[in-house]
Amino acid sequence: MITINRITFNHSLKYKLTVLSLLIGFTISAQDKVWTLQECVTHALENNITIQKFENNLLINEQDIIGAKGQFLPSAGANMSQSLSFGQQELFPGEFVNRTSNSTSMSINVSQTIFNGFRLTNLYKQAQLNLETNELELNRIKDDISLNVANSYLNVLFNKERLETAKAQYEFSSKQLQQVKDLVDAGVQPRVNIYDAEANLSNDEQSVTVAENNYTLALLNLSQLLQVPFEGFNVEVIEIDTPSAALMYKDIKPILNYALENRNEIKVAEKNIENAELSTEISKSGFMPSVSASYGLGTNAFYTNLSSTEESFLNQLNDNKGHSFRLSVNIPIFSRFQNKTAVAKSKIREESSKLDLDQAKLTLESNIQRAFTDAQAALKTYVAAQKSLQAQELSFSNSQERYNLGDMNSFELEQSRIRLINAESSLINAKYDFVFKTKVLDFFLGKTIVL
Repeated sequence: MITINRITFNHSLKYKLTVLSLLIGFTISAQDKVWTLQECVTHALENNITIQKFENNLLINEQDIIGAKGQFLPSAGANMSQSLSFGQQELFPGEFVNRTSNSTSMSINVSQTIFNGFRLTNLYKQAQLNLETNELELNRIKDDISLNVANSYLNVLFNKERLETAKAQYEFSSKQLQQVKDLVDAGVQPRVNIYDAEANLSNDEQSVTVAENNYTLALLNLSQLLQVPFEGFNVEVIEIDTPSAALMYKDIKPILNYALENRNEIKVAEKNIENAELSTEISKSGFMPSVSASYGLGTNAFYTNLSSTEESFLNQLNDNKGHSFRLSVNIPIFSRFQNKTAVAKSKIREESSKLDLDQAKLTLESNIQRAFTDAQAALKTYVAAQKSLQAQELSFSNSQERYNLGDMNSFELEQSRIRLINAESSLINAKYDFVFKTKVLDFFLGKTIVL
């Protein structure tokens, strides 16, 4: 018969239950995590694949700088060779012998570039410049990703508010249906009004379904942007205060001036001009003489099977040591137009890079001007939407009173309610549109995006 130790069994069971509860708790915690805007931006910047690839480029640039530094140092190398030959060989005319010979040679060589038209110096500067340029480009990418995350986050809040509005309208229609039923039961209204109220309730239920779907899609888009699992993903609901005209910048000039001096795309274009100028200087080095020096230490040993008087291998290596020094000057005379065309092409690239800077400034100015104009239009739209909603609220309140008094039928009441719903939707759209477009202006001013 098998006996189970009750104490051991209970202890094992408690341990398993504890681990299971911790795992369940961890899973629920992970699924119920509510992401803040700052957490979303931070996560995107730390895990975005494009950013990670660019960071790898920076590591490559750092290695390029190390390699460029190394070009200033002398190069050193060692060489060793061993040869063996055997068989019949003619030592004297008509006299052949079976000869085995061994030959060993060793050498160490050191060479140093003394002057090559400042080519190495400019290549080192260019390696540093490439690193600086890619750092600026990485910052530009991070700015764009931060703005995209903020926009997606704002879109989630927008659809969340639209969903709440749709639910409120559904609740209103449900109460309205009950009120109509009471009036019909009291004999005040005809029964056909119940059908109209039920149809309105069905339409509002459909609107809730559509709003829920849009909200889910907005969450899905943000989760995909962050590259996190969608299951259980949720964000912190930030109450967007009623915006005012105070958020709007009155003058575009400060934004333009700051952006032209500080935006990364402008700095990248300026660095590209410096890079093109360095490339021209590197090309010009082809017209200049180059000077290099080298030193070599070598020795060799040779012995055959035909002589017993040869020195030992080590003695031969010691006796045959030799030093060599070499100074070489290379003066270019005619390179088949290769140097000339290289310099000409580099100068053309310089002009192109200057045009790229002008284009970057024009594009940035155009984007800022468009953003400023859009923000102004969004403010006017928001103000108009506020007034429209206030008017529709008064109109619907009046329609309800008239409906209760019998001066308005259910169709006319529903038309008034639809106008109110449209006004509420328009205000939500205008509010979020205005808020985001002011954040775009903040973005061009280098401000941290907060809601």
